[in-house]
Amino acid sequence: MRSGVLTAVLLVFGLIDVARAAMLPRWELGVGAAGISMPEYRGADESTRFVLPFPLFVYRLDWLKADRSGVRATLLESARTEVNLSVNAGPPVRSKNNRAREGMPDIKPMVEFGPSLEIKLWQPEPDGPQLRALMPVRAAFTVQSRPRVAGWVFQPRLNLDLPKLGGSWNVGLLAGPVFATRRQHAYLYDVDAAHARSDRPAYQAKGGYSGTQFLASVSRKSGATWFGAYARYDNLRGAAFADSPLVRRRNYFTTGFAVTWTLARSSELVESPD
Repeated sequence: MRSGVLTAVLLVFGLIDVARAAMLPRWELGVGAAGISMPEYRGADESTRFVLPFPLFVYRLDWLKADRSGVRATLLESARTEVNLSVNAGPPVRSKNNRAREGMPDIKPMVEFGPSLEIKLWQPEPDGPQLRALMPVRAAFTVQSRPRVAGWVFQPRLNLDLPKLGGSWNVGLLAGPVFATRRQHAYLYDVDAAHARSDRPAYQAKGGYSGTQFLASVSRKSGATWFGAYARYDNLRGAAFADSPLVRRRNYFTTGFAVTWTLARSSELVESPD
């Protein structure tokens, strides 16, 4: 199985959870399975698809949260605003398996982290629908023996959570543009002269607008079983790198699902997103 599968599984879970305060066990043990279909990189015309079983261990920390916005640690909090440490990840790409990048260096897996300002815009009831503005700014680093800085990403979004829709389903909607520095775009979309060929001319990307993302997710918990799924639409038209020869598709869908079964849990309860 190709590398980066674990990263993709983490992305599935990061995208499909719906944040809603509830009293949950401090820790849980179980098993699960996740599946995903996603492009090898944003704009690629080749996809990664897999279904993977995995062991499940959940330990809920008071200062750590995970939902569609990613994994984040709360740094400051007030009634309507939070400042969090936001974390995201990207899977690697083996260029020998990708026609557009054939003969080019591989894309290493990346991690991103940085501060995120979150503002609660609307919530008529404590356990009801909630609309938030999310404004994370993250630095990207490659995961390798000698990590390198891969630029910065700014991703302002609106996040609408609809808990217990129809009595049992949690629904989430998220949308917003993506912006990144020249270094981030260069790492993914530049083609230097040494790797240029007739169907892949040399190219240098600019920084700026990186497209827009729209995401919808659903999740449901019934006893010891939890299920979630999501679909994300990316539109790269007008992006600063849209004319790169490595961009083969300017709009596409990413989909994923996960199901878990809890086999053991602690008697201690803590407040955590459900």
